[in-house]
Amino acid sequence: MGDRKAKDALYDTLAEAAKALANGRRAELVDVLAQGERPVEDLAGEIGQSIANTSQHLQRLLRAGLVTSRRDGNRIFYSLAGPTVLTLWQTLRETAAQHVEELDRVAGAYLGNRDELSTITRDELRKRLRAGDVVVLDVRPRPEYDAGHIRGALSIPNAELRSRLAELPDGTTVVAYCRGPYCVYADDAVRTLRSAGRDAVRLEDGYPEWAASRLPVSAHRT
Repeated sequence: MGDRKAKDALYDTLAEAAKALANGRRAELVDVLAQGERPVEDLAGEIGQSIANTSQHLQRLLRAGLVTSRRDGNRIFYSLAGPTVLTLWQTLRETAAQHVEELDRVAGAYLGNRDELSTITRDELRKRLRAGDVVVLDVRPRPEYDAGHIRGALSIPNAELRSRLAELPDGTTVVAYCRGPYCVYADDAVRTLRSAGRDAVRLEDGYPEWAASRLPVSAHRT
């Protein structure tokens, strides 16, 4: 029969993963790493932190077993430790959406008014891809596209979209997607496309959810 001290140790250990995610910058790192492996300097730029601070956050995630690392020369690359880490992050996000009243307000302050934006579900996009009547646009940074993307998607990072509109065929609905439901890239892309007179919608979530549903994906490895 286990004693109180042993039980406390068990539950304290079980809580380590949650404690590691109990920081906004570390949660954002998990969200970025859900797109694929990235070097620490890229991750620092993504979360707006110094390399030293980012490394500390990554070490905390590493100790909790949520990420893994590898060295390539002088560079250190990080990735999620496994699909259950993505599931943990998605569950945390969905729980907050359902139970944290403040979330809608702060999400709106960051994402803007989404009432004007049409969305498409993964299932509907799958059907329309089979019909061939949409263009799928990946507006994430190029390294994330290379790590994995919806099969057949074009890569035009959001910062380049205005200058590359001519690459998109006229008269076809464009479906933009990015990292997930709280990623602003796809929202901005849809607004840009609509202002240019294009029919555009955003995927309801992002690439990690598409891949987790075992829908068709591709990767461009270098």
